[in-house]
Amino acid sequence: MGYAVVLGEALVDLLDTERDGERVYRQAIGGGPLNVAVGVARLGGAAQFVGSLGDDVLGGRIRAFLSAVDVGVAGAVTVPAPTTLAVVTYAGPEPDFRFYGEPASYGLLGPDDLDLALMEGADVLYCGSIVLLQPDVLAAARRAWSLATGLRVFDPNVRPRLLDGPTALEGLREVVAEFAAGAHLVKLSAADARLLYPGEPVEGVAAYLREVGASTVVVTLGAAGAVLAAADADPVRVPAPKVDAIDATGAGDSVMAALIADLLVAGEPVTSDGWIERVGFALRVAGLVCESPGGATAMPTRADVERRFGSAG
Repeated sequence: MGYAVVLGEALVDLLDTERDGERVYRQAIGGGPLNVAVGVARLGGAAQFVGSLGDDVLGGRIRAFLSAVDVGVAGAVTVPAPTTLAVVTYAGPEPDFRFYGEPASYGLLGPDDLDLALMEGADVLYCGSIVLLQPDVLAAARRAWSLATGLRVFDPNVRPRLLDGPTALEGLREVVAEFAAGAHLVKLSAADARLLYPGEPVEGVAAYLREVGASTVVVTLGAAGAVLAAADADPVRVPAPKVDAIDATGAGDSVMAALIADLLVAGEPVTSDGWIERVGFALRVAGLVCESPGGATAMPTRADVERRFGSAG
């Protein structure tokens, strides 16, 4: 088994909560791609995080945390900027993100910062999320994408509050199509699909991304499971387990982490049934994440998933 490179953002989440009758913010290391890297490692895969980290105490904590959970940081660069903060509030278990920090510490990775041997040696390359709104990181992701010799996976992970009007949305839509055209796997949420392709059913979005060039597309639907389009079959629905959700932060990231971890172990499934089994496991991983206060620290091991749901879910 080789390793996955996860290129994207790392930041610090400030999670709105209540303690002793007062509103407080719980600090948590986060960022969608960071969550993916941690999730891969927790599920038994080898992961390397590639991104830019602030030169402050919080940036140092992120680097130390990644090392402590066995995520490689050889491709992580330290930049002269304070660590970006994401203030997270909730409507039920669903998180809402607002970002603070300019320039964004996660947006300062450029093409020349890439460790080319690390990129070329990866069995799986993940690109995506909000870093692709930053010109330097988008250029770095494009270079990494062109260098990849293994499987390429993509997740737009859209944050509407970071999009400055229709022009930005159209630009992001073009980036999604660009990366999907060369992707072995695209994972996005139903919320991503609604924002990027308003009025289109999720099955239609999955079919469109396959027409663009993606080999397999997974659209997560929260408690309703996921839509899977794979192996020249019509899109199908994969159910999610019933869980007692308290915090959905990182749930979508854990789906991607589980899919990447299985790609590292066994490569791409050749049939739709093989993908259905993979997605079913990934949804069980996400269900377990939703039962804990969210983010990177909620990412489970395979043993955790089996204890909660049994070997067959």
